[in-house]
Amino acid sequence: MTRLKYIVLIALFTGCATANKQALTRGAYNEPHRPQIHFSPEAHWMNDPNGMVYYNNTYHLFYQYFPGGTKWGPMHWGHATSKDLMHWEHQPVALYPDSLGYIFSGSAVADVNNTSGFARDGKIPLVAIFTHHDPAGEKAGTSTYQNQSIAYSLDDGKTWTKYANNPVVKNPGIKDFRDPKVEWYEAGKKWIMTLAVLDHITFYSSPDLKNWTKESEFGKEVGAHGGVWECPDLFSMDYNGQRIWILIVNINPGGPNGGSATQYFTGQFDGHTFTPFQTDTRWLDYGPDEYAGITFSNTGNRKIFLGWMSNWQYAQVVPTDPWRSAMTIPRDLGIEKVGEKYLLTSRPSPELNTLVATSTTSENINATDYNVTATAGKITGPFKLQLSTEKLETFSLTLSNNPGEKVVVGFDKSANEFYIDRTNSGKTEFDKGFAKRHIAPRFSSRPNDEITLVVDNASIELFADNGLTTMTEIFFPHETFSKIQIQSPNNFLIKSLQLTRLKSIWLNK
Repeated sequence: MTRLKYIVLIALFTGCATANKQALTRGAYNEPHRPQIHFSPEAHWMNDPNGMVYYNNTYHLFYQYFPGGTKWGPMHWGHATSKDLMHWEHQPVALYPDSLGYIFSGSAVADVNNTSGFARDGKIPLVAIFTHHDPAGEKAGTSTYQNQSIAYSLDDGKTWTKYANNPVVKNPGIKDFRDPKVEWYEAGKKWIMTLAVLDHITFYSSPDLKNWTKESEFGKEVGAHGGVWECPDLFSMDYNGQRIWILIVNINPGGPNGGSATQYFTGQFDGHTFTPFQTDTRWLDYGPDEYAGITFSNTGNRKIFLGWMSNWQYAQVVPTDPWRSAMTIPRDLGIEKVGEKYLLTSRPSPELNTLVATSTTSENINATDYNVTATAGKITGPFKLQLSTEKLETFSLTLSNNPGEKVVVGFDKSANEFYIDRTNSGKTEFDKGFAKRHIAPRFSSRPNDEITLVVDNASIELFADNGLTTMTEIFFPHETFSKIQIQSPNNFLIKSLQLTRLKSIWLNK
């Protein structure tokens, strides 16, 4: 296909997509399985979160978006903004495909020192760094169809201008060469790009976001290699006065419970090379439905993580309409040392509390067979459930509905593992591997535990031991789950149980 024909096709497609979107009736966000406390597009296909950046008291969420259907197609960057990480306002599509290709995943930064030279009239540029994916080159069998490009905005992300000299990092002849995550490295006064290359990472540096130099590679011999590496992220956090570097790497397939998942490494970074503390595989989320997760830029010492709440194994066939996919709830990351290992923790971001409607607390519960809804009332929408125990025992917590469909969450003390079982969760026939029981190890050796469950119309997120173990699962019951039952074969005492009903983030649409 010639470049001219390609440009014409893109222009025709873009016009049709725009007309299609304008013709849509504005979504009421009350369709079956529609998330009420998670971000989802009004319509059409969405996958990876992209370009997440905090600037001028606003969180920007860009994402892989196809405005022409509910399956993956020519990728754009969709855009939404929020003041509180919970309530999102849809914005116009930020980046469209062009003669260099589709707009694949990447990141965005606030160039506060104007290293790029894009600033005008005192306006600080937001700079997006993304992969240009050339479908014509891919179809022709070349190995250079993915390159890194940039665009900038001088109006707080409302409109974007692509750099005239794109691409800024040209492909050296590697098919999988994508998903740049860029952060400022203060010690070296330079930008660091973390790039997914085949099944490892390549680091680049730049003084101005335009001219890049290869620094080093990492990962060919460590971590999980069941699939291609994607959507990486490199950042540091303080732990007891020590700076620990975290390298997040998403992988598809090869996750601990099948399909796509997010692994991570801890270590040190000197501006050139990442040196890991460990070579074993560690997962940020053990559930099957958190992928492509990265952190927001420009948030200081606070690291806020967001992932795509699906799995490439079945993402394009889940029974939702007129949209597909949602994001996880935002999560604050932390570090906890267990033995000699530095482990990453994930907890629901405190902004979730802005959605609190009512809360019911019960104490000193014998949970051998405890009906939560008999005390707290029938569940009618999203909620957060927090359990506090002095001694963790084997238990199961069952979410169910009137037709008898259920999702079971629990802990098996003999195996020392948490689990989520969606075998009988409702609609499962769309994928033969969907109806399964998934497991996650417990890392803490403390006798007590703090467990938080965040439940929406079609998802559950488990945070155990203050986030040392995290699991995310989606499900599609024929009727929303409305009952909660806790059972245990042992004398399982729950010190405190708090059920908090949450308001929809779309109430004011």
